[in-house]
Amino acid sequence: MKNGSNYEINMRISSLARRARAFIKGHVPPRQPHNGIFTALAANRSPMIEVQHLTKRYARHEAVRDISFSVARGEIVGFLGPNGAGKTTTLRMLTGYLPPTSGTARIAGFDIFRESIEARRKIGYMPENVPLYGDMRVREYLKFRAQLKGLSGGETRRRVGDVLDTCGLQSVRRKMIKTLSKGFRQRVGLADALVHDPELLILDEPTNGLDPNQIRQIRELIRRLAESHTVLISTHILHEVEMTCNRVIIIDGGKIKATDTPANLTSQMRAAGRIQVELHADPEVAAGALKRLEHVKKVVSETLEDDWVRFTVWVDSDTDARERIARLATQYGWPLRSLFRHVATLEDVFVELTRKD
Repeated sequence: MKNGSNYEINMRISSLARRARAFIKGHVPPRQPHNGIFTALAANRSPMIEVQHLTKRYARHEAVRDISFSVARGEIVGFLGPNGAGKTTTLRMLTGYLPPTSGTARIAGFDIFRESIEARRKIGYMPENVPLYGDMRVREYLKFRAQLKGLSGGETRRRVGDVLDTCGLQSVRRKMIKTLSKGFRQRVGLADALVHDPELLILDEPTNGLDPNQIRQIRELIRRLAESHTVLISTHILHEVEMTCNRVIIIDGGKIKATDTPANLTSQMRAAGRIQVELHADPEVAAGALKRLEHVKKVVSETLEDDWVRFTVWVDSDTDARERIARLATQYGWPLRSLFRHVATLEDVFVELTRKD
């Protein structure tokens, strides 16, 4: 019995030593049940982010209230909401900076709270106010951050060189961070998020405080990164979200108000059924005639210079009343100088879902 026990102990030590050597070389085989092939296939199809009933409460205030959503691998998702809606709190929970009051979140299949180290290795996080060491040079700082994230010497050199190129920082790599412009500091923050080559990028207001030229540069950089990363981005520049994101999630008051593609959200808004027409006509007579048209729900008039009147006409969704309005103007002999149908934007959707009135 004793010899058997020693043999078992020796076998365990040998097994542990083999796994340790494999870990050092970066080739640790994943633990899998007997149906390992099917488990690996399932993992590849699993969402990059999976949130279920996530809640964060501060005393009596609920910053995030029982939210659930998922982000697929390779997806670019805009995470939108007004100030104080719960966006940053949610992102901090997803990245492991804040513990939730209740609920779960998984990153690439890893529970962010029970398997925090594994989950964080998958994430590149750029907070709203990037904490940088101003007395370090750019390359020195990125090298330091790469080593903190567990990269070896050779990997550190390779990845720091890659992100300096990717983020357009080669020209300032030897400069002190405190001497850089706001735009370059944002680039350093983005390079920091990328240096360990994560699968997921979480960007919280990456263009905060930048001028229009700097915003355009960061926007183009994020677009390039989205070709090879899953991206969750929080921003107030709704036009850019509409142009670049596959899907948007709108949160307000700690609750998710909507999640869909930008095109689907805008097509459902009542703003899509709004027409503006400028007529040289008596406001009351013209408004009454417009209200009697089929599918018209509401008419609002605004007097302009030289007795011209701008009418805003709300009609039923998916209804285009411009032809009937033009015929009406011809029938009454009203000069018409402008007639167009308002096309809803993501900004219309955002205002509609988050306004307080």
